[in-house]
Amino acid sequence: MPTIYEAAGVTAPDVVNGTEQKPLEGVSLVYTFNQPKASTQHPVQYFELLGNRAIYKDGWIASTTPLKLPWMTSSEANPDDFQWELYNINEDFSQAHNIVDKNPEKLKELLTVFDAEAKKYNVYPLDSSFTARFDTSIRPSLTRGRTEFTYFPGMTRIPEGTAPDFKNKSWTIAADVTIPPEGASGVLATIGGRFGGWGLWLDENRPRFVYALSNQPAHKFRVSSDQPLTPGNHVVRLAFKYAGGVGKGGTATLFVDGKQVAEGNIPQTLMARFSLDETFDVGEDTGTPIVDDYAAKMPYRFTGTLHKFMVILQPEELTEEHRKELMEIEARAVLASH
Repeated sequence: MPTIYEAAGVTAPDVVNGTEQKPLEGVSLVYTFNQPKASTQHPVQYFELLGNRAIYKDGWIASTTPLKLPWMTSSEANPDDFQWELYNINEDFSQAHNIVDKNPEKLKELLTVFDAEAKKYNVYPLDSSFTARFDTSIRPSLTRGRTEFTYFPGMTRIPEGTAPDFKNKSWTIAADVTIPPEGASGVLATIGGRFGGWGLWLDENRPRFVYALSNQPAHKFRVSSDQPLTPGNHVVRLAFKYAGGVGKGGTATLFVDGKQVAEGNIPQTLMARFSLDETFDVGEDTGTPIVDDYAAKMPYRFTGTLHKFMVILQPEELTEEHRKELMEIEARAVLASH
């Protein structure tokens, strides 16, 4: 940020909309643009991620040895148990020789610097947990405790933490649509993206649903129908019946106007998080596609009329009011299509 501001000739504001701003953090690197051999003006840099720490100062770096492999997401480690390593970058750029035992005073000096930087930039308290930090269900949310939702076209970029929680439970989604005479295609709703999530869309009037456990082709679980929707009003509904447990599978059943048109097994589901940056979108897909089927058409806005999109979590506990509403919508669609 300091580099961009200086290069663009922008002065960071002290107040924005009446709110006093924090001091701009970091050092501008613009001075290196025309002076690649200039002495550094950035002699200190801290690092911290999931309890792993490092501090660089004047050619020396002290860093901790991680106590778990990066892909061991369920295990936890006490930050106090991390062991520190020490390297002289000026003499050992690739950090091949750990000299912590030979330089205890240098390590002590660098740890004092890290402590000062950590307090300055709000690093403390240290937290090495992984699963809990990425679990949106344990954070404050407007959707917590709710099981029934209604969305409308244009409601996009809804963060996962404020979208319905589709994990580790049964759920039903339903789109109330009108298909024009020329037909319709496009996304009805999606959450997550290529690396995890689900999507419901029409491909030339044909309903398609995919649950993506990962970005691998074998982890794209499809339930779709080759029966095209006729022009007129329809309800496209997907009911997912969960098998129970955490991150387990279930059965996905696709309905059109209350009639089952397809069914498939979803052998495994994501247990804690679909994505860090993908969102819940209605009527289009603003992130990465669930599958590459429509990647070239992104954001693949629905070309028919999407009146509303309903989400019901744990449909076996559906209230009588929403059960009646869903049945009435499907009944109207059936009548209108005939």
